[in-house]
Amino acid sequence: MNKSDAKKRLEKLKDQLRDTDYAYYVLDKPIMSDAARDTLKNEVEAIEDQFPDLVTTDSPTQRIGGEVLSGFKKVKHEIKKYSLDDVFDYEDVREFDRRVKRMLKLPVDEIIEYTCELKIDGLNMSFNYQDGVFLRAVTRGDGVFGEDVTSTVKTIKSVPLKLSDNVDIEVGGEVYMPKKSFDKMNKLNEQQGKPLFANPRNAAAGTVRQLDPQVAAERDLDVFCWAIYNPEKKLNTQEDMLKRMAELHLKVNPEYEKVNGIEAVIKFCESWSDQRNKLPYEIDGVAIKVNRLDWQQKLGRAAKYVRWACAYKFPAEQTTTKVEAIQWQVGRTGALTPVAHLTPVKLAGSTVSRATLHNIDELERKDIRIGDTVIVHKAGDIIPEVVGSLPKLRTGKEKKISLPAKCPICGSEVKRRTDQVALYCVNKKCFAQEKEILSHFVSKKGFDIDGFGPKIIEKLMTEGLITNFTDIFKLKVGDLKSLERFAAKSAENLVMAIDHSRTVPLRKLLFALSVRYIGEETASLIAREFSAGNLEELTTKIRQSKLEDILNIDGVGQKVAESVYDYFHNEMNVKMILELERLGVKLEKSASGRKKAGVTGKTFVLTGALEKYSRDQAKELLQSFGAKVAGSVSAKTDYVVAGEDAGSKFDQAKKLGVKIIDEKEFEKLIK
Repeated sequence: MNKSDAKKRLEKLKDQLRDTDYAYYVLDKPIMSDAARDTLKNEVEAIEDQFPDLVTTDSPTQRIGGEVLSGFKKVKHEIKKYSLDDVFDYEDVREFDRRVKRMLKLPVDEIIEYTCELKIDGLNMSFNYQDGVFLRAVTRGDGVFGEDVTSTVKTIKSVPLKLSDNVDIEVGGEVYMPKKSFDKMNKLNEQQGKPLFANPRNAAAGTVRQLDPQVAAERDLDVFCWAIYNPEKKLNTQEDMLKRMAELHLKVNPEYEKVNGIEAVIKFCESWSDQRNKLPYEIDGVAIKVNRLDWQQKLGRAAKYVRWACAYKFPAEQTTTKVEAIQWQVGRTGALTPVAHLTPVKLAGSTVSRATLHNIDELERKDIRIGDTVIVHKAGDIIPEVVGSLPKLRTGKEKKISLPAKCPICGSEVKRRTDQVALYCVNKKCFAQEKEILSHFVSKKGFDIDGFGPKIIEKLMTEGLITNFTDIFKLKVGDLKSLERFAAKSAENLVMAIDHSRTVPLRKLLFALSVRYIGEETASLIAREFSAGNLEELTTKIRQSKLEDILNIDGVGQKVAESVYDYFHNEMNVKMILELERLGVKLEKSASGRKKAGVTGKTFVLTGALEKYSRDQAKELLQSFGAKVAGSVSAKTDYVVAGEDAGSKFDQAKKLGVKIIDEKEFEKLIK
């Protein structure tokens, strides 16, 4: 076969394979057997082997790349991605309808047409096509930046490598793992002694972020597409958009419905709330969208959410199960927390096998016993909670829970402190406490060392490579490479992250030290009072202060003042802080060096959504200038920064006569 004939034959084979894959993976209507499909694919491979320059990115042989990646690249979305605002009850759904009518200046009795789409519990993704050929896949991320995960998404057979039309479009969709694939994968992991995934969503997210495309290909991910961000032709409705995607051979969930009026929307939600467990995939709600695209355009968006849609989230589920055992966990302060081990039970789409009981008082108040049948509630579909026991179902074999006399980790004595609910392990060298202290130190709110998770900490502690937080800054690539199953690249990345964290804002350092009673807010107050250029200056300033000086800081109480005073008068603590300085840890010029008239020393409250800043970014910016950011409005509040959809704090500020500023005024203050 000459090259010209080979090229023609190759194009026909690829077209046939695309039709075959579309019928099988999208329509679920196979048009030929797997064996027949394999013969066509083998012929494609043979032609491409003979003429390598005929290989194109849309070839079925290019789904799985051979190269294992070292990491995922962060890329900026061409079009910013917005979220859907969550609503949790039907009255909120009706309020959404009323708000839409108000904004469109429609009569209150107007019947609006909506599309109701099942909200797949997966990973939000965008897919770019150029001239109809798959170009790249990017995770939603923060809406502005996401991760380029093209290599793994290409392995998903329901994602077409070529559309039925040569168009330039960006598509939104949800990558998910079907229940059957999830069960199969977890069964295999169990047999191989590997960790199990908690739910299909976590499994999908973990698979998409697999650096080896071959592993991703074996895990049977799937996709549903629900939006074209830049339609190449005039579309009038959301339903038109869904139909257009199906025409392009993109996989669309068939279970959507166009309905008239908000009561029909509620009926759709009720129906799927009852039957969602029968679906072959997990859903966590219903996406409710105004059907007319011109109205969507008119309604626009707020800082984070579109105003023409909302997501009705199914109510938290409750179920009953049995308490098999109670385990006592030890935190960084030494406090013992009771955790109930439950007979595994399906709840809100995931398997629940443990739930916290918070403290001894909670345990006694709820009268939880080993062997009890208990009601378990999963609030917000995330956190499992034991609501209470069912005493009438007791057989007499249940055991009351006795309080531990020794620490379950180190065997040391446990004591109850005066005026404290919890029991505490008295051994400051307890492995569990040291592990939690180190986890706190490297956390996002502390030194923010990327990739330094609890498992790595435990491994390093077990090997004797770290015993306290100063040891973190002594770690070398060679130390980490010597650990079992720790790749050279991972070791280099972790050491790089440690180096990057050596310059830290004072408030983050104070938070990271695990000084008792010091949270984010208190750390900021103390950082403002004891601003310093380096760690030696900081320790000197605090040690030269009297207890009364610390107590006089606005917002600092007796317990906090005593805790700070005691911590910095402990020679061992000071020695470790100065050791950090010797190891290259420096204070960032933040609250210590940046003063701003109208900001430093002032109290701010944030409400609503800002366009340019997340809540955390605005908070950190204010704190860096020495401002206090409070959670509620009082007569002591200086400013309330009000963004889109400001809530009750806005009303409270008006009542109290507190100055309210918008985002523009906020920017003027901080610039």
